[in-house]
Amino acid sequence: MQKKFFSNLILIIILNLLVKPLAIFGIDATIQNRVGVEAYGLYFSLLNLSFLFNIAMDLGINNYTTRHMAQYPHIVSRYLGKIFSFRLLLFVLYAIITLSLGWIIGYHGKAFYFLLLLIFNQLLVTFIAYFRSHFGGLHLFPIDALISVFDRILLIVIAGYLLFFSAAGQRFQIEWFIWIQTICYLATFVLALVLLTKHIGWPKFKFNWVFSLAILKQSYPYALLILLMMLYTRTDSIMLDRLHPNGSQEAGVYAQGFRLLDAFFMFGMIFANLLFPMFSRMIKTDKQAIPTLLHSARNILVGGSILIAFLSFFQAETFLKLIYSNAIAESIPSFQWLMWSFIGMCISLIYGTLLTANGDLRTLNIISILGILINIGLNLYLIPKYGASGAAFATLCTQGLTAVAQLYVAHKNFHIAFPWLQFLRYAGFIAYLILLSFVDPNYQLISLLIGGTFGLFLFRLIDLRSISKAFQKNL
Repeated sequence: MQKKFFSNLILIIILNLLVKPLAIFGIDATIQNRVGVEAYGLYFSLLNLSFLFNIAMDLGINNYTTRHMAQYPHIVSRYLGKIFSFRLLLFVLYAIITLSLGWIIGYHGKAFYFLLLLIFNQLLVTFIAYFRSHFGGLHLFPIDALISVFDRILLIVIAGYLLFFSAAGQRFQIEWFIWIQTICYLATFVLALVLLTKHIGWPKFKFNWVFSLAILKQSYPYALLILLMMLYTRTDSIMLDRLHPNGSQEAGVYAQGFRLLDAFFMFGMIFANLLFPMFSRMIKTDKQAIPTLLHSARNILVGGSILIAFLSFFQAETFLKLIYSNAIAESIPSFQWLMWSFIGMCISLIYGTLLTANGDLRTLNIISILGILINIGLNLYLIPKYGASGAAFATLCTQGLTAVAQLYVAHKNFHIAFPWLQFLRYAGFIAYLILLSFVDPNYQLISLLIGGTFGLFLFRLIDLRSISKAFQKNL
């Protein structure tokens, strides 16, 4: 399993490095520069609103499917058509909830039209994720990797042409961006469906109430967990837009830092998407091997997140100027706080994935409820006074506390001794990065990047010996 983890991790990271940074920083950030902070801030708030209740289309079915298919791969063809039909009904429920909430909190006219388009996009995204849950559960990781970047490849081609090779690029409208996303998601949906049916056959699309209720009964704990986590990770921009006197501007400032966080978080999700089906299968077949895989994944991801947080804190202005042309100074504080929260996010990605694979959903839901209370309470106090930087600080506190709680519960439930030696290695690595940060500011970025990468190997957060053994063991 170690070999499968490392080999697929390398493949997926290479694909994502080739595609997603260009899509995020070359296309998405350029669009924000062209349309302006305020227009993009409105779009960003609406996008997060469309994310907020898309759990009504999922109800935990994706996580349930991945876990179930990893443990019982022979039943995959029986479920696809019935669940597909059930989810179309769930889409109607999701659309009603989201549109109603959008209307209640004051989105009308053009904003409401944008919300309608984004809701349809969420339908496509949800089905793509559902198809990917089958690829993951069946351990078809290369296909999953292709589907994960295909929409971004199309986005780069279509939006890139309009932005850089067409006269229309200088008057680019945020509405065009939404429609381009729709085209890309639709094409990816078709490709994913075709590839899946090649492996399991063409499903029979038939709605069945008894089957739907049975699946709902088993998957709803996953749904509640996703909803709760969404509430404390995606409400910040909506609260900024509604609570701050200059809401759209502050949401746009927040979005500039959040985009970079989201880009790095996507790479963190690579670990979670790989680990979830692996942990699920190991819990059923080889529970004793879990600590080894947990150790390897945690060290690479958490060690990398510490380095990224240091780079972002000390070189915030450099990074933001490379991407944006508006509101740079205003974006620095929120960006710095957000990037420190990335460390907590990565800890949660590792330990939350393990607990989810083990079915410890009640505990995770309790932790998430506490996260919501902390996040909303801090936002209500901080946003009116401090705007985007206040919302970012609330995110840091929330992610840090929930990460520590998940780490504690996972080690307790799996009877894994707390890694004190590894904790000392993390502490040593942090001290090492602090020393590097005192280098002449003109060379600080280079010293942190090169010296920090060397430090990952020096403190054995990336252990070449363990990776080599994992491959040799399976030769």
